[in-house]
Amino acid sequence: MRVVIVTESFPPDVNGVAHCALETARHLVRRGHDVLVVAPTGADGTPDGGPGAPCPVVRVPSVPLPGYPQVRLALPGRRLAVALDGHQPDVVHLAGPFVLGARAMAVAARRRVPAVAVYQTDLGRYARAYLRTGSAAAWRRLRAVHAAADRTLAPSTSALHDLAAHGVPRLRLWPRGVDSARFHPARRDKVLRCSLAAGRDLLVGYVGRLAPEKEVRLLARVSRLPGVRTVVIGDGPSASGLRAALPGVRFLGRRTGDELARLVASLDVFVHTGRYDTFCQTVQEAMAGGVPVVAPAAGGPLDLVEHGRTGLLVPPGDGEALRDAVRLLAGDPAARARLGAAGRAAVEHRTWEVVGDELLGHYEAVLADRTAVAA
Repeated sequence: MRVVIVTESFPPDVNGVAHCALETARHLVRRGHDVLVVAPTGADGTPDGGPGAPCPVVRVPSVPLPGYPQVRLALPGRRLAVALDGHQPDVVHLAGPFVLGARAMAVAARRRVPAVAVYQTDLGRYARAYLRTGSAAAWRRLRAVHAAADRTLAPSTSALHDLAAHGVPRLRLWPRGVDSARFHPARRDKVLRCSLAAGRDLLVGYVGRLAPEKEVRLLARVSRLPGVRTVVIGDGPSASGLRAALPGVRFLGRRTGDELARLVASLDVFVHTGRYDTFCQTVQEAMAGGVPVVAPAAGGPLDLVEHGRTGLLVPPGDGEALRDAVRLLAGDPAARARLGAAGRAAVEHRTWEVVGDELLGHYEAVLADRTAVAA
């Protein structure tokens, strides 16, 4: 099968859309399919191709998103259409479509090529936070793109219901995979943990982008708990403001790969703060690492965390509830061990190979539907 993945972000970018697009491309190539990726240039003018890319990558000129320069918006041009025409795909895969994906959907429709759209980001909230526009305009654009696709894949039941409420048709659930060999309890490093904990009894960590919608400031009460050391792993437009607002927190910056997996596994408790994630890959990675999770009872974590069995869910946006959940786990090492082991068991078989094969099933269903309509 010939597939073009058109993505709004791709490595060396570090975010959920980029990571999922990369893992998707890797899996398709492993299964013997002919894959091309089309993505915006990075901040450094990333050339075609890229480090670790499993297939050819065509880069489209882009500009930074106002207020969030790490996010790039593709500029109009002919490179996208030329790339699609040159590859002659059987399926176009739209990863988090909004700007570049919307243009790809239009090109695919004109060529009568089936398209599968993967919803990944609450772009209505991005529009309000960074573009200073209402979410209604963003949803109109999203609805137009996804309604034109043969099938839209949502990462969680919460996202599925949100899309349905906004009138998006032909919906299916498609979760994200996890590298359960990389994110593994065996990565726990006692020396590293002691170094980060700096003499405290409990090491608590957050991993993710540092941006307003992630609500990282909710860690303030957690960081003031006696005997608790809090670390934050990640980067983003809110980094400097958070360093000032959370003086008791240690910021480690952006980490990736095996280093990130070692840091995650060395935590005693993983805390996720934001209520707006459509999936929340970092929660799944912490669970794979055998670390007990505290997360808001909203969005993607509702599918990942079973309260009291694989982690703890708290009311969204409630810093006191986060603090109380961490305090409960701080005083109960047996509960931490039990939740961490159950979390690992819940996600360890949800690999990228498994969800990648599910994706191929969606491609095949869309192609079969097109064939049936033509017949």
